Amino acid sequence: MPAVQRSPHAANLDGAVARPPFDPDVRAALDTADDIVVSLTPAEIPALRARAVVPTRDEYTLGGRFDAEEHVARSADGAPVRLVVLRPRPGGDALPVIYHVHGGGMVVGTPYDVLPSLGEPALELGAAIVSVDYRLAPEHPYPAPLDDVYAGLVWLFQHARELGFDRDRIILEGVSAGGGLAAGAALMARDRRGPALLGQMLVYPMLDHRNDSASAHQMAGAGTWDRTANATGWAAYLGGLAGDDVPTYASPALADDLGGLPPTFIEVGSAETFRDEDVDYARRIWAAGGDAELHVWPGGAHAFDALAPDAPLSRDARRARLRWLQRLLSR
Repeated sequence: MPAVQRSPHAANLDGAVARPPFDPDVRAALDTADDIVVSLTPAEIPALRARAVVPTRDEYTLGGRFDAEEHVARSADGAPVRLVVLRPRPGGDALPVIYHVHGGGMVVGTPYDVLPSLGEPALELGAAIVSVDYRLAPEHPYPAPLDDVYAGLVWLFQHARELGFDRDRIILEGVSAGGGLAAGAALMARDRRGPALLGQMLVYPMLDHRNDSASAHQMAGAGTWDRTANATGWAAYLGGLAGDDVPTYASPALADDLGGLPPTFIEVGSAETFRDEDVDYARRIWAAGGDAELHVWPGGAHAFDALAPDAPLSRDARRARLRWLQRLLSR
C-alpha cells in the first residue's frame, strides 16, 4: 500500500506487542475455524470470492416472512445499482426502513450476506430492509462503491412512499467495510443536504485508511482481519490515491467536522484492528456536540458475532443493537 500520513493516534509498536485477550468463546471459534484468511493479500481475493456462500431466497426471506423484490438505481456514472428490498409480511404503510451496506473488506460480499441475521430484529421492529449491491474493488475503486451506496440511499428516499416506507425513518446501517461506506454516505448526505437520516448504525466499521493505530499493530497476524488484510482492502478501494489525495468521504476518520450527523451507534471488539479508530470516531462525534452510543465488546475479534453467533458476547451485542434501534424509532 502506498505510504500515507500517520494517524494522530499512530502507534510506534514495532516488534512484539501485548494483545488484549479474546473472549473464551471467540477464542474457541478462532481455534476451530478453517476458513479464516487473517492476513488477506491481493492474490487471495479471487479464492475468497470463489468460496463465498450466498444465502438462498428462503434463508434471506426467513422462510417467507419477508416479501422480496429488486429495484435498480443509477450511480453517479450511470452504472446500475441493484437494491434488494425486503418487506415484512403482512406489510403495512409508512414502515421504517433499514438501509443495509454489507461488509467484505471492500473486495468481497453481496447484498444478501447478513440478511438472515438482520431479518429477525427487523421483524421485531416492524421494519423493512433495503440492501445495496455496490461495486467491489479493486475492479471498481473509489468513488464507485461509495457513489453506489449514496445513489441507492437517494433512490430509497425518493421512492419511499410508493414502496410503503416512511422516508423520515430511514436508518443507515453498515457492517465492517460497509460501515465505512455508510459513514462516508452519511457525511455526503449531510454536506449535500441529501436524505435526512433518522440514525446511522456502524457495526465495527472500517474508517481509517492510515491503518496505523495501536490496535492495528496489536492485532497483526491475529483474529479475523489484521493489519495486512486491512492494507489489502484499503489499497484495493483507494486505487492510486494516497496521502493528501485521499478524500474524507473515502476515509471518514479524516473528516475535520463530525457535527451535524444523525444519532449514531458504533460497536467494535476490544481485540480487533478497528478498535481505536472506531472509539475515536465516537469520541469526535461527542466533541462536535453529537449523539453517539459506543460499545466496545470485551474480547471481541472482528466480526465476532458472525464467528461465534451463540456466544453470550454475541447475544449481548445483538440485544444492544436492537435496544438502540427501538429507542431511536420511539423518539
